[in-house]
Amino acid sequence: MREFWISVRMTIVLTVLLGIIYPVVMTVIGHVFFAHQADGSLVERNSTVVGSELIGQSFASNKYFHSRPSAAGNNGYDPTSSSGTNLGPTNKALIDAVSKRVKDTSEAEGVPASQVPIDLVTSSGSGLDPDISPAAADIQVQRVAKARGLNADTVRQLVQENTHGRWLGLFGEPGVNVLKLNLALDAAHENISSSK
Repeated sequence: MREFWISVRMTIVLTVLLGIIYPVVMTVIGHVFFAHQADGSLVERNSTVVGSELIGQSFASNKYFHSRPSAAGNNGYDPTSSSGTNLGPTNKALIDAVSKRVKDTSEAEGVPASQVPIDLVTSSGSGLDPDISPAAADIQVQRVAKARGLNADTVRQLVQENTHGRWLGLFGEPGVNVLKLNLALDAAHENISSSK
């Protein structure tokens, strides 16, 4: 009977410690020292939340840089259905979908199919990757500049300003956050339009 009461007390102590105190302390620390991240890394424009730095979304207009394809949900980019395609590399449906994306991207960007970066034609494991590679951004510069009536060098500069390197200089690959880049593009376009 003694062991029973010891186990009951340990269960209560651990439940309070790890189920209440620890989560509350971590939440407070997160909000005090990392408020932006703790609140979901939300991005605002004109005091309106337009997305999160951490979740990709679709941009179809030629005036915007396009995101990586998404397999999350029926129409893609559904944060409640985060997932990849679960199709193997020899699956005909995947091969056909990627081949079509390569052809469409090659035509839209005016580059040979061999120059289309892989991240513009394949979805990520989560289906919600917010970043594209610098190469994927670079091949879109001419299309975006033309659609907006901007100088390609101005657009290329925005890409460089929104390119992040490896974390701690070691981990991951350089990337471009598509949402932040498109918002910077909108701001630059508005500044140029208002100065005319």
